[in-house]
Amino acid sequence: MVVAGVAAGCGASVADQDALAHAKKTDTIVWGVKADTRLFGLMNTKTGKIQGFEIDMANALTKQVLGKAAKATLVQVTSDTRVPMLKGGNLDAVIATMTITPERQKVLDFTDSYFKAGQSLLVKKGSKVHSIKDLTAGTKVIGVQGSNSVDNVKKAAPQTTVLQLADYAQAFTALKSGQGDALSTDNGILYGMSQQDPGYVVVGGTFTKEPYGIALNQGQTNLRKALNKALAQLRANGTYERLINKWFADIPGFDIKEVE
Repeated sequence: MVVAGVAAGCGASVADQDALAHAKKTDTIVWGVKADTRLFGLMNTKTGKIQGFEIDMANALTKQVLGKAAKATLVQVTSDTRVPMLKGGNLDAVIATMTITPERQKVLDFTDSYFKAGQSLLVKKGSKVHSIKDLTAGTKVIGVQGSNSVDNVKKAAPQTTVLQLADYAQAFTALKSGQGDALSTDNGILYGMSQQDPGYVVVGGTFTKEPYGIALNQGQTNLRKALNKALAQLRANGTYERLINKWFADIPGFDIKEVE
């Protein structure tokens, strides 16, 4: 695994060429990944490496598509930067808690879903907020710029005020400092925050369906087909279930059947 910063050196031409053909020549797939999202992609400050379920999936998919000697190059993205970096040709693919939506499908292509999430709420233990119905006038919800979770909250609880921050680390810090009554995003991400600080809990179940997919530039049909085939193979050979259990099995209330 190679961890990279913003891949300015990758060249904008990547967006226009056959990404799979280029990957085969270089024996590498360049992935956009989160580095601020516990369980999915989080920077380990001691080792300087990003760790998480999506990181392991990127590595496994790369080897499944290109062979055991292939490497996954990891480029850090946020919810706000992942689309422009992909469209700009800095990345071959994005695996970064990205929900497949009709709006995104107008400008991007997606693989089959690899994780079926649902949006929920994270609150401090003892909070009066128990579900989305409690987000009434006078309450404030924290979200992340560039994520569809902000729009979902506005639709489900139009009277609440939404505070948007740059990434999940800032959002969780804001919640803990009392800047909001709840933090809302996909339940898998929130479970990671709860694991980090048990003083905060996920409440109210889910109020949306958020299937995560790998995002690609439109027209990259060959790479999309190769990744879909690889996803199916990882499910069939047990790798997918092993990685899910590695990262989520110890989470209270987690059910693998809900995300497969």
